[in-house]
Amino acid sequence: MKPLLSQVYSVLPVGLQSLACTADGYRRALGSFTSYFHQTLEDWERRIDDPVEVQRERQWEMLAELIERARAQAPYYRFLPPVVDAGDPASSIEKTLANIPPLEKAVYRARSRDFVARDIAPRRLHQRSTSGTTGTALPVWHTTERIAEGLTAVWRQRRSFGVKIDDPVINFTGQVIVPLSQRKPPFWRRDYLSGMTLFSMYHLSGRNLPDYISAIHDTPATYVHGYPSVLHLVGRAMLEAGRCLPPGRLRGIFTHSESVLAFQRETIERAFGAPVRDYYHSTEEAVSMTACDHNRLHVDMEYGIVEVEPVEETEEFVRGPLLVTGLGTAATPFIRYRIGDVGTRFKGSCECGRPGDVFLDIDGRIEDYVETPDGRLVGRLDHIFKEQYEIEEAQIVQERVEAIEVLVVAGSGFGERDRKSLEREVHARLGEGIQVDIRQVAAIPREPNGKFRAVKSSVGRIDP
Repeated sequence: MKPLLSQVYSVLPVGLQSLACTADGYRRALGSFTSYFHQTLEDWERRIDDPVEVQRERQWEMLAELIERARAQAPYYRFLPPVVDAGDPASSIEKTLANIPPLEKAVYRARSRDFVARDIAPRRLHQRSTSGTTGTALPVWHTTERIAEGLTAVWRQRRSFGVKIDDPVINFTGQVIVPLSQRKPPFWRRDYLSGMTLFSMYHLSGRNLPDYISAIHDTPATYVHGYPSVLHLVGRAMLEAGRCLPPGRLRGIFTHSESVLAFQRETIERAFGAPVRDYYHSTEEAVSMTACDHNRLHVDMEYGIVEVEPVEETEEFVRGPLLVTGLGTAATPFIRYRIGDVGTRFKGSCECGRPGDVFLDIDGRIEDYVETPDGRLVGRLDHIFKEQYEIEEAQIVQERVEAIEVLVVAGSGFGERDRKSLEREVHARLGEGIQVDIRQVAAIPREPNGKFRAVKSSVGRIDP
């Protein structure tokens, strides 16, 4: 939300804030649930049980079209090697991709405009920002159709578990929909048209959690959508208070943006009385995986191709960094893009019976919570770094409740204006009562296992 709009919103009465959320929801729905979306959803649902050979042939056709278009329309790809027809789709895909070097985030960051396809009119482009795995802001451009394809994967998964598009939902959102200065409930707002109840993830203190629990019980939702770390925090409070939802009331808990750890899954499922269904996706719109009822992540093969750079391999699985290639109506082609996550691809077939590529797990970001001076626990703070384009990497470190340190690997254009913008984003989510020290560093150290941790807090860590 732009600063001026945010200031106006923050002083509105709760009822008018809910009306503002309703208006924003209506605007989003108009751009999302289009005729293209509904037709694509119908097609994808019909194709989900196609034999893997049929799906691979479809991928090959889409990849060949993508590469030819990228060579002709995207300046960065003008010297891209042509496709290799090896006789069968699987071999053709493998040999074609093997001739293309992986795309690194630093390269995309430096030349992002050179990746935009010139055959798409600027008025059709929607710019988004991703914080990236390391807190690096990356601008990306998509068409309405590509955004709809990502939404198609989401709703194919949800509908397979009996959820309808117009069902009421509880959504733990990263948007600041409740002013941080608010000290009394409600810590949620309503989208009256869609039936969505948006809960703030920035007011989760011990004092406030009983109000959250009561509201969850009073909300006639069919499913829940949110970050695992936030839902785990609420779920723990529900278990401790003995106020779990009755089993079967909800059809599912749909999580995203973070790896679901085993202890989180157990807590969430016990508290909410429904299974957790994970979803792996990226703002780059280059990869989509959706979990089945066996908790395996199935690659949505109409959406993209996922390769694994082998680090560990057995007869049953191969594990390593992921290279993703987005298929479909891509305005910004990502071909063999090193997305920054590590995955374990299963070599066998999933017990659910769905054909195609399947992953046992994806290791994304591992984060702690930040604890604020007023007792709130705040997780998933990647929103702070979106649109902070002069930051190459960033990490939040907390060693005492009163303060955080933001380590920044700065780009060449980073200056005082960027520093102040970053401070505003931090205070907008954590409040003015926390001290913020922004420190420029040459590099941010990785964990002993090589993983990047976006938030490290010795006071806000939640153990199993």
